[in-house]
Amino acid sequence: MDLFDQATPQRCRIGKVVKSNSHHDYVVQVDDQQDVSAPPCAEDFGFGQFVSLENENRHWAVGLVYNSQLSNPMFLNSGPRLSSEPDPLFTPDLVQETRILLGVVLIGTLELDDGTCHGWHGIPRAVVPVNTPVYQMSGEEVYRFHLSPQGQPQFSYYSQLLRSGGTFATQLAQQVLTQLIDSGLFQGADQRALTVLCRELTWKNTMSAMR
Repeated sequence: MDLFDQATPQRCRIGKVVKSNSHHDYVVQVDDQQDVSAPPCAEDFGFGQFVSLENENRHWAVGLVYNSQLSNPMFLNSGPRLSSEPDPLFTPDLVQETRILLGVVLIGTLELDDGTCHGWHGIPRAVVPVNTPVYQMSGEEVYRFHLSPQGQPQFSYYSQLLRSGGTFATQLAQQVLTQLIDSGLFQGADQRALTVLCRELTWKNTMSAMR
């Protein structure tokens, strides 16, 4: 598996890194029609989506989309308004005013050892550069990320999600757990442990909503 093969047809580029809020909390600007000929659709960067931050030279980190924000500088603008929709040919800057920004929490990296891909879970040490491309991770990449160097299932970033997943941290952890359970990666005792953990989170979310 080549982590840097960005020419693979099924790879879906979501956008690029534009800033960070902390060492493991990054802001990604979603590509639109002004940036690329085939921009991603809304389902490609939804809540809980696994993403890979990488360029042609290096894989930097694996992250999870935990938040989104619509940036529209024209909102509540008290200036004069045009009588009709502006022509994009003559007002390109107006077209590019509105952007979609994603909050991405970094949860580890993909590693290659002797041609075998596996995951490392934790906060990456390296700082991801501005303008680093961000890609939607495939099912195979998500699967590999949840394998240890010994080929055993792992889910070591759970506590990090609860601490760093923002306002919807428990919902994010619950969605990731559900996705992993449905994937069939974990078997036997590991699968049962994930199921119990998911049920506990569901119960906590239900009870907190009733308070």
